[in-house]
Amino acid sequence: MRTRFVTVLLALITAILVIPGQAATADEQGGEGLHGQITRPEDRDHGVEGIVISVFQGGDEIAAAETGPDGMWEVELPEPGEYRVVVDQESIPSEFAVRETALVVDGEAAVTVDAGDRRPLIVALIPADEAAGSGSPSPSESGEAEPSESGGETAAEGESLAAESVEGGFGERFAQLGVKGLIYGLVIAISAIGLSLIFGTTKMINFAHGDMVTFGAMVALLFSTGASGTGNALLALFLALAVAVALGAFLETRIGRTALLLGQWSAILLGVVAATVLGLMGDAVGWQVPLWGAAVIAVLLGAVLGAGMERYIWRPLRHRNVALIQMFIVSIGLALVLRHVILVVFGVGRSQYAGYQIQDLIDLGPISLPPRDLVIMGLSVLVLVAVACMLQFTRIGKAMRAVSDNRDLSESSGIDVDRVTLYVWGLGGGLAALGGVLYGLSEIVEYEMGFRLLLLMFAAVILGGLGTAYGAMVGGLAVGLVAMLSTLWFPSQLMQAWALALMILMLLFRPQGLLGRRERVG
Repeated sequence: MRTRFVTVLLALITAILVIPGQAATADEQGGEGLHGQITRPEDRDHGVEGIVISVFQGGDEIAAAETGPDGMWEVELPEPGEYRVVVDQESIPSEFAVRETALVVDGEAAVTVDAGDRRPLIVALIPADEAAGSGSPSPSESGEAEPSESGGETAAEGESLAAESVEGGFGERFAQLGVKGLIYGLVIAISAIGLSLIFGTTKMINFAHGDMVTFGAMVALLFSTGASGTGNALLALFLALAVAVALGAFLETRIGRTALLLGQWSAILLGVVAATVLGLMGDAVGWQVPLWGAAVIAVLLGAVLGAGMERYIWRPLRHRNVALIQMFIVSIGLALVLRHVILVVFGVGRSQYAGYQIQDLIDLGPISLPPRDLVIMGLSVLVLVAVACMLQFTRIGKAMRAVSDNRDLSESSGIDVDRVTLYVWGLGGGLAALGGVLYGLSEIVEYEMGFRLLLLMFAAVILGGLGTAYGAMVGGLAVGLVAMLSTLWFPSQLMQAWALALMILMLLFRPQGLLGRRERVG
């Protein structure tokens, strides 16, 4: 009974809070929009400045924009619908010409903008002599990007997540979407493991988990594009927070409370001073790391963020016997705070990781994938296997599973439950940050990306079984596959609806989830 009540209550509260929240955000941003980039032929990661873009609906011009130094442009639209995007041929430098694709013909593109759509429109230029000679290559050869029907993914041609954008017969489309669903599910699974483990060890629903995903994506973007004032200040703050958390974890029972608090707050104060100095220095101390290095930094900072939240927010609340429903409300407030801090620090702009915007496809039989999707798949599988081995064979992993099964019995058996909970939050924060990095490889990186993924993470942990990491893995894969394969028969806008319908069916017929177990109360 308790498991059924908790899962149903979680589903209802999540639906009430998340779904209206997304609609409200779209309204606050002032209607729909369309954006994109015009890229150089010799460097696909950079664009051409000064090209005029006009957007028409029917015969009326709705908006116009001019590309910036990076080739990016953006216009606001009055409503969702079908639009015609026209590139002003006279504004294109004489040495360039527009590459013809299935989407772009004679400098014009017909696009359909859905509500809340964040798809970029990528138009590539080629040398003018190449266009006048043998002509533009076919879309399958060029690998140029088109808007994805998935709502937010920049995809190379032929890798769109919607069924109508996948060419070939039903079998080929099923295979292509199945692989895309597997990749999507792996990202959800990695992001949701921490959410499930946190519930298992504390019985608390962390509504801020989606914003921890965003944090990871933003940090990786920051350090991969060049960390200066903001990046250095962020490192100083989190290094100080890591020192303070480590002091509490390892010295709490060995030194007096006054000495411990003095050491912790001294570390935090030094971190604030260092962050202020480094922030004021700005670009004087600038450096840049490749994306894999930025991902490592993001995972470490995400782990520190999770551990810091546990040590200085959730543990004091638990020790004061604050009710779970009150802690859930606190997590909602913390999510809003974290989201808007990310907005203030990183801005409202939408960006992508350099080098991963447009990639030539790799053909694997009936399946065509860009290299980044293969990286996401391989790395996700390795991480999931590593987490499973850690939980199954290591001492701390067994302690995590023991605390998740029975917290009181574990504590009476001599397990330091507070320290194990701290490790769980650190692991959950690191995995959430890694999920954000992987999600950002194929998604526009912006301050609400994790919030949009949160509902699917909740669906994954409920489907797999609340409190079990293995359940989150299985549930994430199931949610991703159902969401993507549903576009074979239904519009892509219903992707999330079918995934949530699967969750509802699971609550009706097996409320403990696929890998959960029934609990007897009383």
